Amino acid sequence: MAATIRVARGEADLALVHGVRRDVFIVEQGIAEEEEWDDLDPTSEHLLALGPDGRPLGTARLIFGEQALKITGGIEGRVLLGRLAVLRTARGTGLGADLVRAVEAAGLARGAREVELHAQVQALGFYERLGYAAEGPVYDDAGIPHRTMTRVLRAGVS
Repeated sequence: MAATIRVARGEADLALVHGVRRDVFIVEQGIAEEEEWDDLDPTSEHLLALGPDGRPLGTARLIFGEQALKITGGIEGRVLLGRLAVLRTARGTGLGADLVRAVEAAGLARGAREVELHAQVQALGFYERLGYAAEGPVYDDAGIPHRTMTRVLRAGVS
């Protein structure tokens, strides 16, 4: 399935991003609406994956700058990948990995040296295959077990 991944721009794109996240996190996974939407959305960069027909298939969020420093405990050069969501119809196509790589590229463009993410435990293997390493204990986030993972970035290498 060929998809185009681009930075979401404007209210129409953000509505598509939120639609994907609603379908995956709120409807499928049962995450409470108030836990899904946060104050990081307005200051983050959102990537949007669109199918050949222009319909949304997936999304991911890049948190950078001051917000990233607050979440990572002040680690300079680290950005956060979050809210990675792929609609059920596009799973197993490689789109999730493409979105991760797109976030990494966007992070590199902002001067990042590392990416941190907070993975659902059931997705650890997916991220490990993409070069991420788990660190620290399992913890609860929105009623789902998670673990922090990181990956060092190198320009021109993915």
